[in-house]
Order: sequence, then structure tokens, then C-alpha cells
Amino acid sequence: MAYQSLSDFVERLRLEGELAEVAYPVSTELEITEITDRVVKAGGPALLFQHPNGGEIPLLINAYGSEKRMAMALGVSSLSQIADRIRALLEITPPRTWRERLAVLPTLGELASCGPRTVRSGRCKEIVEINSPSIADLPVLHCWPEDAGPYITLGQVYTRHPKTGRINVGLYRIQVYDHQTLGMHWQIHKGGAAHYREHLKADERMPVAIVLGGDPALAYCASAPLPEQIEELVFAGFLRREPVPLAPCETIDLHVPADAEFVLEGYVIPGEERLEGPFGDHTGYYSLAEPYPVFHLTAVTRARDPIYPTIVVGKPPMEDAYLGKATERVFLPMIQMTLPEIVDINLPVETLFHSLALVSIRKRYPGHAAKVAHALWGLGQMMFCKTVVVFDEEVDVHNIREVLWRFANNVAPERDVSFVRGPVDVLDNSSEYPRYGSKMVIDATKTWPEEGFDREWPPDVVMNAETKERIDRIWTELGTHFSRIPDGRQK
Repeated sequence: MAYQSLSDFVERLRLEGELAEVAYPVSTELEITEITDRVVKAGGPALLFQHPNGGEIPLLINAYGSEKRMAMALGVSSLSQIADRIRALLEITPPRTWRERLAVLPTLGELASCGPRTVRSGRCKEIVEINSPSIADLPVLHCWPEDAGPYITLGQVYTRHPKTGRINVGLYRIQVYDHQTLGMHWQIHKGGAAHYREHLKADERMPVAIVLGGDPALAYCASAPLPEQIEELVFAGFLRREPVPLAPCETIDLHVPADAEFVLEGYVIPGEERLEGPFGDHTGYYSLAEPYPVFHLTAVTRARDPIYPTIVVGKPPMEDAYLGKATERVFLPMIQMTLPEIVDINLPVETLFHSLALVSIRKRYPGHAAKVAHALWGLGQMMFCKTVVVFDEEVDVHNIREVLWRFANNVAPERDVSFVRGPVDVLDNSSEYPRYGSKMVIDATKTWPEEGFDREWPPDVVMNAETKERIDRIWTELGTHFSRIPDGRQK
């Protein structure tokens, strides 16, 4: 289901009992962060602050902050539905008969309608401010005490490659220097930074649009680590099952989602930089101040009754955990297309997604675990993963109790741990050098003789099937003899 505006999504949250509305005029200076942090960690609802700072623009936060709401944001009841759709696309083989051609027509038709469509206007154009544009009315959060200032944290940043014309949509933090000047924290590995470098070569002003709101699938797609050949707007059309409507900007040559709440139009001058940060980041530490490009505001267009969407990051778990888990589930079929031996992957919330990957594989030959780890490091933003731990296929990598048991029993450190060097995330505070550091692969699979194990690997301790079935049959009766007994059929 495609939402026609952020207001549509808010109404859905309200109807599902997933929204708490706060009438008290809470401050955007630290207070909303503290409230949200408590609510997120308690598994609470989305929050709609109706009058932040006593103003008239409502603020929405924690909208993605549960598995249910994350699925709702993408228009499904379960993220596995999206993974299944992607898997079905990847498994299409060239049709050989007319029956096979007919069978794939619906899927091909769906793909053909994924691209965006152009419209003249929309919700984002109900009010247009060009003569003296300002973001003074936006309830931008000052999240943490040592932050360098207020930050826009859920802004979709639209840029265009000056030669190919390809549009990139990224989700970058944006520091507010004043009501017309912002700091663009697009990291060196990101698409926006690549476009910036091309404009720097050409020595030409770079048009940039910052979009707030619209269908919540748009912000997710801006955060997703898509392959370079897939545009975010096309992926959003696939998720929505209908094209994203785009309207032309007023002062720059870019098109933006017509159903957005706010659009901040402007430009970046290549070579002009300003100190950005510190910022309390998703690592749970403050990222340090560094020079980044400067955004100059030329127009603000918005809905007549807008909602300001935002997010807070910090020590996990926070709301961004569910954006990351959505990516883990949605992109697993793409990883499995390249590495079909992979059974499952867990990128734990507590390890910030890019620091640890727990992987189960169908092991087929000696050294297979190392091969998988190195292949994962070659897949897009998986290059940031510092530690890859590989298990046999029967291990449930989402069951941390089982993971630790297997790890403790299977790993001989000198034999099963190896190190390499490569790129690391810009925000990694432990690496020896900025953006470059060490990585580790741990082979927690059962060791084969060819890998240096000259003994018989012991079998797991498990009950036989006959006894399990016999106890299953009398389990309810047994329960009457215990004051406390689990609802327990063994798996």
C-alpha cells in the first residue's frame, strides 16, 4: 500500500494504536531526545509532539521504532513479503514457451511501473517561500548535550550526477548553522559525496534538495545500501507498487516527491567547507568535528498543514535499529544471489550493523568460511563490517544463546581467526586511521580434517525423536504436577 502523504501514515498509526500524541509543549532542545530515548528502549509507540517549543508544526518521531511499524511504513504485514518479492524477481529465468511468457508478464509489468512519474505540483507546493526563505519555523532537534547545534536527521538529500544525470537520494545528518545555511555531512563513501566530487572537477555550483516527509518508504529507501545501478526512486516505486510522483523545484533544476511535507531547495559551492560536528551518533559516541560542504538555502516549499519527521540516534537500541533490520531482511535475497551458500545473516542491533555479521552457510569445502567473509566485504556497504563470524547451516544466527554456545565450542583462536585490512566506516572510532583499518573473520563452523583437525568431531547432544514425541503427548498432563512449567514442545 502506498501512502499519499506522511499524514496518511500518521492516521494509520493512530488507527492501529501505534501512536501517542503529546500536547505538552516539549522543547526541541534535548527534551524530546530524552523522552524518545526512554520510549524507544521501552518498546513504546510512535510519538507525535503537537506543539514542540509551543509552535504549530507537529513533530513525528519513533515512527519506524518497532518491527510492526517498520513493516507498516513499507506497506506490508511482514518484511519477509518484500524479501519474497525480490527473491521471485531474481529467480526469473528467460521464458521458453508462451505459457512461461504469460506467467512472468505480471512481474515484468510490475517492474515496468517502478520508475517515477513527473507531475506539475503537489502537497509540497501548497506554500512557496522564495524571497526570504528560512527554516526558522522547523522544530529541528538539538539531540545531545555536546552536539554542535540543531540537526535535521531524517532529511532525504537529492542530488544529480552532472554527466550521467542519475539521481541519488541519501539520508545524511544536516547541521543547522543558521536559518539559511546548513552543513552537508555526506561521507566519502556515499552517493552524494560522489556527485559532489564530480561538481568539484567541473567547478560548477551543485543543486541540492532536502526533502522531509512523504511516503515513509522514501526515507527508508534513502537509507538503504542499494547497488549503484539501482536508483532509490525506482526501488521506492517497487516497494510502493506504484511510481513516486515528482514535481519540479522552484529555484533549482531538480525534481522532488510531490507529496513531501517540506522541500528545502538550495546549492553547494564546490570547495566551500565548514566545520561540522560533533554529533551524538548511532555508535553511541560523539563523532568528531570535521570540514564538510555548506548548503545555501534558496527556497522552502511545504504543505499547508505539514508534519516535521525526525529521528534520534545514540546508544542502541534506537529507532534506526528497525531501519537497519529492514535492510538486513530485504537485501538478504540479493546477497544470496551472489553467495547462494549463505543460509541467513544477522547484523545485531547492538553492534551497529556495520561492526559484526553473524552468517550461517552450507559448508562445501575447506576454507569455505573465509571465502564467504571476503566475498561479503566486496558487496557494497558490507565493506564496512569489521568482524564476520561464520557458522554451519543448522545454527540459528538470530539466537544469540546458540551463537555463543557454538562460538565457544567450535573456535580455536589461532586456527580459526584471521585478519585483513580494508575500508571502515567514517564513524568508526576504533580504527588506526580514518576510514581505513583492520577486519577479522572467525570460522565457527565445524572444522574439517583438511583444515587441520585430526580428530573426530563430536556429535551434538540431542534427545531421540521417539522420546520427544512421547513426552509431547503427555505434556499437558505433566503440567498439572508442576507449579510452574513452560508451554514446551521441543524444537
